Amino acid sequence: MASVAAMSPIRARLAFKKAFKDAFVCKRCLQHQAKNPAAYQSTRQSPFLKAFRSHGPAQVRQQSSAINAQPRSSPLGALGRSIGQSPKTHSAPAKASSWPETNSKSVAYWLLGSAASVFGIVIFGGLTRLTESGLSITEWRPVTGSTPPRNQEDWEQEFARYKLSPEFKMLNSRMNLEEFKQIYWMEWIHRLWGRVVGITFLVPTAYFIIRGRVTPRMAGRLVGICSLIGFQGIIGWWMVKSGLKDDLFEQGKHPRVSQYRLAAHLGTAFVAYLAMLWNGLRIIQEHRLLRDPAESAKLLETLSRAELKPFRRMVGALSILVFITAMSGALVAGLDAGLIYNDFPWMGQGIIPPKREMFDPFYSHTEDRSDLYWRNALENPVLVQLDHRILATTTFTAIVALWAYSRFSPAVRSSLPKAAKGGMMGVVHMVSVQVALGISTLWYLVPTPLASAHQAGALALLTTVFVLGSRVWVPRRTMKLVLQAARQTRNKTTPSQLVHAREPETLASDATLLDYGNHAMQNLCRTFTLKPFIQHRSAFNHVCKTATAVGKQQPKDVSKADNSAVIEDEEQSAKASASAGLNLNVFGALAGAFSGKNSKKAEEDGSTLEEHEQDASVSGAGAGNLNARGAANAEQSGRQMRAAIQEKSAAP
Repeated sequence: MASVAAMSPIRARLAFKKAFKDAFVCKRCLQHQAKNPAAYQSTRQSPFLKAFRSHGPAQVRQQSSAINAQPRSSPLGALGRSIGQSPKTHSAPAKASSWPETNSKSVAYWLLGSAASVFGIVIFGGLTRLTESGLSITEWRPVTGSTPPRNQEDWEQEFARYKLSPEFKMLNSRMNLEEFKQIYWMEWIHRLWGRVVGITFLVPTAYFIIRGRVTPRMAGRLVGICSLIGFQGIIGWWMVKSGLKDDLFEQGKHPRVSQYRLAAHLGTAFVAYLAMLWNGLRIIQEHRLLRDPAESAKLLETLSRAELKPFRRMVGALSILVFITAMSGALVAGLDAGLIYNDFPWMGQGIIPPKREMFDPFYSHTEDRSDLYWRNALENPVLVQLDHRILATTTFTAIVALWAYSRFSPAVRSSLPKAAKGGMMGVVHMVSVQVALGISTLWYLVPTPLASAHQAGALALLTTVFVLGSRVWVPRRTMKLVLQAARQTRNKTTPSQLVHAREPETLASDATLLDYGNHAMQNLCRTFTLKPFIQHRSAFNHVCKTATAVGKQQPKDVSKADNSAVIEDEEQSAKASASAGLNLNVFGALAGAFSGKNSKKAEEDGSTLEEHEQDASVSGAGAGNLNARGAANAEQSGRQMRAAIQEKSAAP
């Protein structure tokens, strides 16, 4: 060590530069060198820290074979070999996958934009139903039907087809051509919008899958949503066809679409919308968590607590309850059940209507009336409205109870993240608005603006519940990636831990010195992480300043402490600086050893292992110079402080 410390500054700087030449040259510069191609493929991490990462099985076997074939000429080379080798070896290297580990953020924005488009078409479809425009186009032509009538003759043909429908003959027999055009354009825009939703989802799905922007699981989900959109178009025509049947001409029949098919059409749209929304939110959450793995690991650990498991289950059950309530609203709309009992909470003379109205034998289709109850529950407007009232009241009560549970339960309140608390309040506010819209729609005999707003409120309420669910759900796959990234971040300080394991007598004798050494190593690792391609001169100066700053740390206040204690602390600071310098010494030696082992230069120009060990020795010599400089600066600081204290104590 004395010979190392005695090296001249110029010689040490040249040796340090030579040892770390490849480590502090960027990848772009190395690519321009024909004889020395880049040995490090990652542009996001410093080659200096890259050397300390675990190697693949194939590389470990190659290195082990090369090392075993060469004689062990120096202890430093043996140290590098012992750290570079992995105790676990595999029989075959892992195959590289063409699929990415994470989904592109642009996929999330596209999914949310598609969800917004589906939200809009759901609202416009409700307006089409409320204006009784859904049966104006009596044919289903997915391709040629996208072109509207162009002249008067085309309009006359379309109007003639509509005149043959039950709706025209029984309800709109006095309608003229201009009135027909109004309802025709409503239905035509609704169908065209559906085609646009399908195309704008199918084409980007193929693009993202071909370009490798999504994971295999997400690719399967996108294909499933595409299939759901196509199925939705088929259900739409199946629903319209139910309103064009000839049996609707019978006396007592009302020309409307089947409430079952209407609920299926609306439910499929809801499922497609929620699938887009959920997957878009999950991708954004994934990128947000991977941005800071250390903090995200703490957040995921909090969400994984047993106290929040019942809350997550309640949120899942609540989403199902809201969906069922919305589907019961579709039955109300399909039967025009909102036009009877336009009061709340009363239904006639009481809270519930008379039993003979709720279970009317008219709706039974069997002689033994075995289907009396379920057919009345799904086809009797009186009982359908009562069911919707009960479900809506239950939903409101459940949401308020869930909010109270999150607010007044100490375990849940302390574990629930701030974003989840805000999402819970959003659900409470939205359900209050939705209840007000529903009651107002009844009181004012289902006006079109209020009825459309009530339908939009149902989808908005379901949206807020899903947003809340995304904030409390624990994504298992993302959690695995976050923990892996956090583990890699912690592994950046592994060289310091290796030094302490290598020198237990020197570094572990004093806990204070051990803490100072760790602090110095963390600063050094942080420097190379933030500046992966930093110039060697600035890195050299920063390491010197780090060792000096550690030596100057004062654990106690001079004005309040005893003089002897302060002097003793200063001596400990000097020793701490020397310990930090020793950390830098072995850190540099290990870096040189790994640089020699991982370099591709050995494969190209036939250099031997001894040459790489010499490079490692030069690196250790450069770090040894840092050791001497840091210790000298700290000792000088201690002498100055000791002199100042003695002068102060000698003063009268």
